[in-house]
Amino acid sequence: MGFAVAGLCASGYSLFSRHLPSFRLLEVGPVPARFAAIPLLMFSAPYIIMRNTIRGRRIEGRRFEFVMLATVLAGIWSMMSGTAVVMVLRGLGL
Repeated sequence: MGFAVAGLCASGYSLFSRHLPSFRLLEVGPVPARFAAIPLLMFSAPYIIMRNTIRGRRIEGRRFEFVMLATVLAGIWSMMSGTAVVMVLRGLGL
């Protein structure tokens, strides 16, 4: 559920803004926009981590250990965000 929500959030952001989400959203723009980017990044972070990891492996030739660590981190983050989404859905009675 977490990876699905992460992909949905990232794809929705890309659809409306015409560029991919990244952690740089916390560095650019006015302060309210940076603050508004936090929920988006919280739920789309597993997608962003895996996208950056796969690109880094292809382009930079990153080591296997780094790729495995990033995969485990994205998986754990995905499980936590997926659990939060399921809890909210259950709370709403869906």
